[in-house]
Amino acid sequence: MMVERAANQSPVRMQGYKSTPPSMRLVGGMATLIDALYARLDASCIMTGQTVKQLNKTSQYIEVQSEDSFGHVTGHVTTFRAQHVLLALPPRLIEDRIAFQPALPQDLSEQWRETATWMAPHAKYVAVYESPFWRDAGLSGAARSAIGPLTEILDAFTLEGDGALFGFFGVPVQVRQSVSDTVLKEHCRAQLVRLFGAQASTPKAEYLKDWAKDPLTAMPADASGNGQHVVAPPSKPKTGVWQDCLTGCGSEWSAQFPGYVAGAIDAATVAVQSLPATILRQ
Repeated sequence: MMVERAANQSPVRMQGYKSTPPSMRLVGGMATLIDALYARLDASCIMTGQTVKQLNKTSQYIEVQSEDSFGHVTGHVTTFRAQHVLLALPPRLIEDRIAFQPALPQDLSEQWRETATWMAPHAKYVAVYESPFWRDAGLSGAARSAIGPLTEILDAFTLEGDGALFGFFGVPVQVRQSVSDTVLKEHCRAQLVRLFGAQASTPKAEYLKDWAKDPLTAMPADASGNGQHVVAPPSKPKTGVWQDCLTGCGSEWSAQFPGYVAGAIDAATVAVQSLPATILRQ
């Protein structure tokens, strides 16, 4: 692996770290996991392009008011009825974006609002090449930098034969968003050249993913955060009218793996197992 310690020092080649446990990738990327799960569902039960705006609790059911966000009649609101609602958005977004009538217990609302979303303040850069040329020099593609703009860089080689490097930005949200994507990419390419040589200057494709710009991931409060894993808040109200009919099932509610894919599976499993038997039979 390569290490950059200071701007006035050349990068140093060092022994890399062995992953424990070994890291693994899915062929075709993480989207293949989503596609495989989706294929097992009844498509007639899935609605996309909907944004839930409000949940109203009545004596008999929950009214789910959802706005058609991408259809032909943008802004059209449809009301659904449910016995139990599972919330898959991060807690902070739910507390801010969905109105509850009556209101959630104040202590629970505050806990959800104060739960930072992992990765929300972060961004990633990916450079794709014709081949993983760095391997010809005996390099793993891994690098660490105290200079930036990328602080951690890893090999993203695919089975299809493309070479790829990706890195996480160490630049704060406010600084990233003060310059254009073009400028950010230029700085990233220059860093990869310092670390891996001139061939790194001409990727055949580049990508930026800034989660701070993602409206379904980040809130303004996340901009000042460090994106660390947080302690999971309570996933459901313990008192009041919302008790036993509302459960958070997103990754941030996982007690063991908050923020990770494993956390999403864990939180969803716990949420479903806690549903009343009458609902599960349906």
